Amino acid sequence: MLHFDSDYMEGAHPAILQRLLDTNLDQTTGYGSDPYTARAARLILDACAQPDGKVFFFVGGTPANATTIDGLLSSVGGVMAAETGHINVHEGGAIEASGHKVIALPSHDGKVSADDVAHYVDAFYADASNEHMTPPEVLYISQPTELGTLYSLAELESLSRVCRERSIPLYLDGARLGYGLAADGNDAQLQDIARLADVFYIGGTKVGALFGEACVVPRPTLLPRFVTLMKQHGAILAKGRLLGLQFETLFTDGLYGRIARNAIEQAMRLKRAFTAKGYRLAVDSPTNQQFFILPNEVLDRLAQTATFEVWGARGETETMVRFVTSWATTPQAIDELIAAL
Repeated sequence: MLHFDSDYMEGAHPAILQRLLDTNLDQTTGYGSDPYTARAARLILDACAQPDGKVFFFVGGTPANATTIDGLLSSVGGVMAAETGHINVHEGGAIEASGHKVIALPSHDGKVSADDVAHYVDAFYADASNEHMTPPEVLYISQPTELGTLYSLAELESLSRVCRERSIPLYLDGARLGYGLAADGNDAQLQDIARLADVFYIGGTKVGALFGEACVVPRPTLLPRFVTLMKQHGAILAKGRLLGLQFETLFTDGLYGRIARNAIEQAMRLKRAFTAKGYRLAVDSPTNQQFFILPNEVLDRLAQTATFEVWGARGETETMVRFVTSWATTPQAIDELIAAL
């Protein structure tokens, strides 16, 4: 079988496994206080052009989102997100479990607009009864979005401006950030994101690591005693060096960007093959997630050769599906899928 369910089906890039093996018997202090983690943080901050920032390492995206959003919000605050946003649809209520509301805004191909954010916040504070309501205190976005689309640099600048004018932190989920940075037509680079977002994370789990996300805080005063909060959320790894070593490897000699580019190249081959056969795009994604509308008989036939996700409920005659490539997807796998198609 060919597998296109997600971008974390493989283990890790061989360079990471070798680095872990080479340092396996080293003895270091825990919780990320080791020299490997310190070097990883320096490499990341250099890449972001944020020398005064801090980096906090998480095992996965859900604890990164739940802990960071909890840290940014007051005890009564809520977080705004696109109605299709990951924290609203695919994290099992992790945000709500910490006592905070996800405030769903209209989704425009997976994105929120600066105008919608401004309108919601301004209307909230214009409402005389807002003391009985959940205040919008943080904006959550992801790059790429849950639908594989990308915010342009202009869109990110507009969102950042709207948020800063209203003293609302902009938090960017970068679980697939490597694939967004590597996509054709992307004009928002890592340093732009570090400049425009108040907090963001660089995903490793989906981009070559065994596990791990690197949360970047350009202004550390925004999240005081964050390590303590991570501890309360069960989100801090005792053997923290296992995270540091992986990101040290990914951010040495441009490895992160190089392996992410492979996923884009294979995804574009897949996209061209489906559209050449006349199948409709459900979303025009430039990244490693590709969404199609397939007749059910085609879906069922392909399911004999490949695994992929049915996105939502199966339709009566046709259904939306998602195929995902990764840093490890081979040209041969795409060749075989095209042949099956």
